[in-house]
Amino acid sequence: MIYYLFVINVITFAAFGLDKRKAKKRKFRIRESVLLGLALIGGSLGAMAGMFLFHHKTRKPAFRIGIPVLFLLQGVIWILIAGMEMGT
Repeated sequence: MIYYLFVINVITFAAFGLDKRKAKKRKFRIRESVLLGLALIGGSLGAMAGMFLFHHKTRKPAFRIGIPVLFLLQGVIWILIAGMEMGT
């Protein structure tokens, strides 16, 4: 599972960077639903890093508020899963 999280976060981070580059060049963009979907399936840390490093999507409430909330929720889920595994 650690490998999955690493890969999905790298992909999400790269997607934010690519979308920002495309935005600057006024080219075809990555849909917001794809960026949010990547964060939803475990890439919230990569999304937050991409948002702040690339200064991308930081004005949109779905990203500015939604991504950190998603990150916290995913963190709680991982803590609960780890606790259940340690108790087994």
